[in-house]
Amino acid sequence: MQKRGLTLFLVLLCANAVCAQHKITAEDARDHVGEKVVVCGKVASEHFAATTKGQPTFINLDQPYPHQIFTIVIWGSDRPAFSEIPSKLCVTGTISLYKGVPEIIARSPSQIARN
Repeated sequence: MQKRGLTLFLVLLCANAVCAQHKITAEDARDHVGEKVVVCGKVASEHFAATTKGQPTFINLDQPYPHQIFTIVIWGSDRPAFSEIPSKLCVTGTISLYKGVPEIIARSPSQIARN
């Protein structure tokens, strides 16, 4: 019986890992709000809002601000952990909406990879 429980656990763990690796485009992100996915695209614009509360960095994929279709947010408290952002990248995380634009908050450099 213990073996069966372990097998079920491993199957569920594997299924969850597969879901986390589901790759989508920045344009398709709107259809996946609330899901943990990998969003891939080309950096169209970046902005470090040094005077804004939380000092966020906004990285827009495929379309620049103010016509952004997907945004990666890096809060100022997390910013020191990040180095150079690749021009084509994939970001892993759970998509949320902010003012109608899908976004992922990146708290760790491990969430961002070259594409």
